[in-house]
Amino acid sequence: MRFDPIVTSLLDTDLYKFNMDQVIFHKHTDLCGEYYFRCRNKDVVFTKEMFDEINEQIDHLCSLTFTKDELNYLRSIRFIKNDYVEFLRLWRPIRDYVETGLSNDGELTIVVRGPLFSAMQFEIHLLEIVNEVYFRTKYDYDKLLESAKERLDAKITAFKEGKYNFTFAEFGCRRRLSREWEDVVVRRFARETKNCIGTSNVYLAKKHNLTPIGTYAHEFVQMYQGIDSIPLSFTNHYAMEDWYDEYRGDNGTALTDTITTDLFLCDFNRSMVNNFNGVRHDSGDPYEWGDKIINHYKKYGVDPKTKLLLFSDSLDFDRAQALFDHFKDQAKVSFGIGTFCSNDTEEEPLNIVIKLQTVNDRPVAKLSDAPGKAMCRDEEYLNYLKNSVAYRLERERRFGHLS
Repeated sequence: MRFDPIVTSLLDTDLYKFNMDQVIFHKHTDLCGEYYFRCRNKDVVFTKEMFDEINEQIDHLCSLTFTKDELNYLRSIRFIKNDYVEFLRLWRPIRDYVETGLSNDGELTIVVRGPLFSAMQFEIHLLEIVNEVYFRTKYDYDKLLESAKERLDAKITAFKEGKYNFTFAEFGCRRRLSREWEDVVVRRFARETKNCIGTSNVYLAKKHNLTPIGTYAHEFVQMYQGIDSIPLSFTNHYAMEDWYDEYRGDNGTALTDTITTDLFLCDFNRSMVNNFNGVRHDSGDPYEWGDKIINHYKKYGVDPKTKLLLFSDSLDFDRAQALFDHFKDQAKVSFGIGTFCSNDTEEEPLNIVIKLQTVNDRPVAKLSDAPGKAMCRDEEYLNYLKNSVAYRLERERRFGHLS
């Protein structure tokens, strides 16, 4: 291993991985899935040196287990249940679930296959590994770090001088410059500003005594597409029902755009509006989305000022401040900000993802509110899903359930 280990703790991941996994552990252990890696940047080449290092780092990842101290920390999170923690005492990442490849022209492939309760845990760790190996190998890391420090200093100064006055959580572990740098970023934002309310990174939340933040991701709604008995256009309904049954109104920020926000709102009925403390934006025009959500709350007689709008789509601080100024008098507003915090250097960051693509041998897809973010390996299925969504939306409009 040319580098030091990149992942040194299984807590070094987003909180929502544990949140989703707990629901799967209690309700859907029969589901198996496939996750595929994709780099959205053009002309990115992975070398044989990078590939070998990535594989060595994955080998190291799969040697880790949860420590007693880490398990006790998870147990201290009020909505993480003891039986799930005891399961994690036995769990470890299994190397056979991860297949890697490198084409002659430098395209990296990664596929994770296995039971969802196990396969889903690889995503963040693998992205952390790929991103750090790439930047340490391709560039002068010390030079990148110097530019990152200069930009972080300027951001903290801007908060101290009042240029920015919104609150946010750091969401940057999946595309961070390095493990050490994300640690610095979280520590400094938390100690030197009053604006950082927590981090999605469970390890850093534990280390710095911060609030771990997160609920669920697109994959949680996607997985219901692989259950035969559930109609495709009703997957949000079943996902939110299971989530409420598991958490009983605790840990409740719903993600709206997996199969479009318009369809989500068909299932975000009075009960769910009351059961969830807010919603998260991750694609499409954020101002249109915010207005749509606020009007939806008003339709049910709910004061939007009692509900959270959480924005998390490719944000920087200027965009976040503009959104805060626009919505602050209409609702609670906060932000999850990732790469702009953890990998803002003189070089362009990678836009890398690992997405769920099949469940129980059936294709699944994310549509989102922005066509460019749709991801599916089966074009025929993707069109079928789009048609299913469109058909239900038309029926809802025809019978007066949608304005």
